[in-house]
Amino acid sequence: MQKRFALVLAAVLGAALLPDSASPPAQAAPVPSPAVQVAKLTGLGSINDTEDRFALKATDLGILWDNGSGEILTAFGDSYGTGWTGPGGGVGDPATIDWRCNLLFRSKDRTLADGMTLDSAAEDRPGHAKQFLDCKKVDRDEHTVIPTAGIAVGKRQYVHYMSVNYWGPAGSWFTNYSGFAYSDDNGETWTKDPYARWQNSSQWDNNFQMAALVRDHGYVYMIGTPNGRFGNAQLARAPEQQVLTKNAWRYWDGRGWSARESAAVPIAIGPVSEVSVQWNAYLGKWLMMYLDEQRASVVLRSATSLTGPWSGSRVVAKGTEFPGLYGTYMHPWSSGPDLYFTMSQWDPYNVFLMRTKLSDDGSPVNLVTDPGFEEQTGTTPAAPWQLNGRGGIDTTDLSRTGKNNAYLRDSIGAHSVQQNVAVRPGHRYRLSAWVRTAENNRDTAIGVRTLAGRTIKAVRGGAHPAYTKVSVEFDSGRESLVQVYAGFVGHGQDVWFQLDDVVLEEIR
Repeated sequence: MQKRFALVLAAVLGAALLPDSASPPAQAAPVPSPAVQVAKLTGLGSINDTEDRFALKATDLGILWDNGSGEILTAFGDSYGTGWTGPGGGVGDPATIDWRCNLLFRSKDRTLADGMTLDSAAEDRPGHAKQFLDCKKVDRDEHTVIPTAGIAVGKRQYVHYMSVNYWGPAGSWFTNYSGFAYSDDNGETWTKDPYARWQNSSQWDNNFQMAALVRDHGYVYMIGTPNGRFGNAQLARAPEQQVLTKNAWRYWDGRGWSARESAAVPIAIGPVSEVSVQWNAYLGKWLMMYLDEQRASVVLRSATSLTGPWSGSRVVAKGTEFPGLYGTYMHPWSSGPDLYFTMSQWDPYNVFLMRTKLSDDGSPVNLVTDPGFEEQTGTTPAAPWQLNGRGGIDTTDLSRTGKNNAYLRDSIGAHSVQQNVAVRPGHRYRLSAWVRTAENNRDTAIGVRTLAGRTIKAVRGGAHPAYTKVSVEFDSGRESLVQVYAGFVGHGQDVWFQLDDVVLEEIR
């Protein structure tokens, strides 16, 4: 018995059926090999002996940036001394835990294959790394202040930070505001600018509470996300010399740069958290790395422009291999196919240097994540795919390529697989997918709709007894987020539908 398939997919303005022998699908992103652990950077048994040298036993994040003077600056989050017992943050005797909300270290190490040496720290006394940004340490007021990004403009260092009101359920926290602090002495002393702040809303949903920072052509760009781990990524920029001037920031609205913060549209669909963005000279592309909380994985996207379109995401490191992983930040001195990055693990609540390999076959950018369902490990479609109706994942020999495909099967009602995707407003897109169905399946469809359910474009058809490439084109109009889908409507007979190798690409 043949398997059934269901998919979600992009939309359509025109449609074409191509023979069952076309070019391979576009890649979702530069392909990372499985990440490997290079060295433990902090804590007991680390290559830096941070407990003895800096009174640092446990910490997280490891945010990296080039200070412009031959050093990498590294900012850590909530950090603890000898009294910490773990696992996780804040565990131990409060009298001896030596809690510091944040720390700053420096490194000149360019030989990353054996780890990253931490040469010095901002200290308040010899052998004791100091808290460099003040915090109240009062729960439901200001529990902590955590750096989220850093960047250098000339000799001045900037840190973007968040003021955390309180910690919520797993993957959730709530911030008072985010803001910029600056240092003119290479990180020894810092000033929080009281005006360069993004106040959170009463609904805790301001889009710029956490950030990544990059410089390009005279601007500092901020890739922002809400507090917690479930939001989309938005984009803003300011002239390099006006980072601290709040009203100098402009927000990408999908077509241009708006003075209205509320005009910002997603450039990458969530869940995006603890994001790192960097230009990669080896690939000639921007890379975006972050934790996908739904997939419990660190993922990677790519784009030729910061405004997008950003590719679908590829898994770099899995929580099944590195339990409790989070907080990944690309090392600015990565070169060639080796991409180095820091990564935290909740247990042992320390930071590691990781490495993955990059490659790129030059295929068009595919905006769909997991286009061939090869990352699916269960029998039911899981994030980023969603199942509507009855169906699952085939892991036998019924796929077009690879080992997996999605299927749908029932006799009555609407059934589909779908995925939400970020697109650029006012651009044209082409969706292609390989479909195979029962010979009596006469009401199939592939299309795209708004997240509110309004159809933008769809193409309907009948049966496809052999895998057939179906392509449709559509204009995104005002939309920055769409849902692509594929499936069928049953009319009383047992029918099935299979889908594989889904591609959504921008064509203008």
